[in-house]
Amino acid sequence: MHGPLAHSSAPEMTAPARQRSDGRVQLRVGLARPGGATRILDLAEAGPSRLRFPRGTGAPEAVLVNTAGGVACGDTFAIDLTLEPGAELVLTTTAAEKIYRSDGPVSRIVNTLHLGEGAGLAWLPQETILFDRARVRRRFVADLAEGAALLAVEVVAFGRAARGERIGDGLFADSWRIRRGGRLAYADDLLLEGPISDHLARPAIGGGARACATILDLSAGAEARLEEARTRLAEAASPGTTAAASAWNGHLAVRALGDAIGPLRGLVARFLAGYRGLPMPRVWQS
Repeated sequence: MHGPLAHSSAPEMTAPARQRSDGRVQLRVGLARPGGATRILDLAEAGPSRLRFPRGTGAPEAVLVNTAGGVACGDTFAIDLTLEPGAELVLTTTAAEKIYRSDGPVSRIVNTLHLGEGAGLAWLPQETILFDRARVRRRFVADLAEGAALLAVEVVAFGRAARGERIGDGLFADSWRIRRGGRLAYADDLLLEGPISDHLARPAIGGGARACATILDLSAGAEARLEEARTRLAEAASPGTTAAASAWNGHLAVRALGDAIGPLRGLVARFLAGYRGLPMPRVWQS
């Protein structure tokens, strides 16, 4: 996905002044007692961002809802999530997140995670869909205590598949920084700017892909599961998808590309269900 990228040739436009969404969620969860169940300790919501907690078995599930229906030019959204020692949580989204076209301003999404000793988080949002001329910068920052476990997935679709949409001009900047015990364990930056669909058509970048996915496992024993992950990817594959796994520095990473979002989403869901040994959140199955 990396390579020399052209910059947008579209002229700068002066966007009209308008009210923008500022969605924010702060959640802190912890154990009710040592060895007990995870419970909500603090929750704050602002703007169009809301969290819902459907009842179920196993680790508590938090479902993020954007009541604005998507992200428009100049909107900002932020999640600040803290898991106290020993707490467990699954976070997902009620639907795909849509990034609408912009007449100039850049939207910003910042996800900040803090995991205490022995905490476990499965970060499983549904896909992000970029419209033509979407402009967004996204940042994922996680601080893990020693012994904490993070499994994270992000899936991105470039253009609306049902319309055969191409991104003739846009901006997608995605930055990941994950620290374990205060030391940098994983860093990644992706920048696609200008005619994104043309960039993705290049063999060194996307080979014609219309969607991409990243899966990261930073938990004890993740690096040793490399061959298992490769086997599960082969079993989960479908026509129009390609995926590979690598492992280093105590963690495992999966990269996947798809000709369309549907087959790629299916690959990700099948892989994760087998890899976790648990079904995907119910919203993924609707």
